Amino acid sequence: MKGRQQQDLREVVAGLLGDPRLLAACAERDMGALFRLLNHRGVSTRRIAAAVDITQGRLYDYMNGKSRVEKLSVFEQIADALQIPGHLLGLARRSWEPQAPTPQKSVEIPPNGDDLAAMDAFRDADRQAGGGRLYGAVVRHLHNDVGPRLVDARSGLQIFAAAAAFTEMAGWMAHDTGRDELAQQHFDRSLPLARTSGDLTLAANIAASSSHLALQTGDPAQAAHLARTGLENLAHGRRIPSLTARLHTMHARALAATQQHDSAVRALDTAHTVLGTSVEAEHPWISPFDAAALASEAALVMRDLERYAEALAHAEQAISLRENGRARSLALSRITLVGIHVHRADLDAAVHFGLTLLTMSPNLSSIRVVHQLDELRAMLELHRDYPPVRDFLARFDDAARARMLLLADIITPHSGGTLP
Repeated sequence: MKGRQQQDLREVVAGLLGDPRLLAACAERDMGALFRLLNHRGVSTRRIAAAVDITQGRLYDYMNGKSRVEKLSVFEQIADALQIPGHLLGLARRSWEPQAPTPQKSVEIPPNGDDLAAMDAFRDADRQAGGGRLYGAVVRHLHNDVGPRLVDARSGLQIFAAAAAFTEMAGWMAHDTGRDELAQQHFDRSLPLARTSGDLTLAANIAASSSHLALQTGDPAQAAHLARTGLENLAHGRRIPSLTARLHTMHARALAATQQHDSAVRALDTAHTVLGTSVEAEHPWISPFDAAALASEAALVMRDLERYAEALAHAEQAISLRENGRARSLALSRITLVGIHVHRADLDAAVHFGLTLLTMSPNLSSIRVVHQLDELRAMLELHRDYPPVRDFLARFDDAARARMLLLADIITPHSGGTLP
């Protein structure tokens, strides 16, 4: 329970990291003001004191201005407990913080043509069928083709960028098979490879991927840190509007997950502005983040903020913009749409649009989609007393059984979906 409460408190802090009041309190090292701000946000003094490991009496002294934090060790204790970036309190970078961007000019070296062709082939296959059965192929490519060139003295820096890009891709494929711990290992390995190559734009892209994974694994505070780190890296690299928009969108999602309404909407508005007013620049290793992707993420932001009418509009836009070849993206957007209708208590619409989920491509090998279908089914199960929902669930379960048979070769005990 203590761990969960501490995580909740960190999420509140993550949502306040752009708040001028918190920034001023940290700049002045006024921990009493910081604690008062948290208390005003609904966090009890008992929870604050427990999180930073001080007595409530000492906490009250700080909050009432009777004493101030003076010891460096206490500042470090507070920063680590609440996950306040070290520089805000005049401290060194904390061990849990993402690596700070290298203060050097980003270097982009044209990739080997064969590497780029392989990347394009994997991306095309992933868009059509998901990454479930591609993970092994990407890892074999890393081991057999990319790895040996990393230790070849004749190779240039471009091989480090290629290794970073394929390792990040392996992380996405692992995520699509439901193995998020393995995905995190790949993302963690890809980031230093990108930095070694000198391509900080690629490093920013990997930070965006890591931010997405942190959201999926229930750590919005870390997701917010990673999104900000990506934007800092991007400041030293080439301007890629779609990547800038993606990072602002990840930040918006992290803020929405912690119910920081105004900050989340501002971040999402920034993403729309950046994506809508700039001429796109290309980068060989970065997948596009387009209007459909932004609409899909915006639907999730507004859903988490319980602004369901706006969430519905974004979800509908995402579906209308999806290309037929992007089977997984289309499936995820349709799941989001049905879920929003359930949240709005429009069960007839949920059933109507849910029928499209029963005819998904049998070639879609994505455990991530299976998991989201499981979550959707759990939401609908709460409304089983309504006959149309009950009838739909029977058809849904039939389709799920068939889907599980087709995915039996990639489902593990830790990644598989469930059946009633």
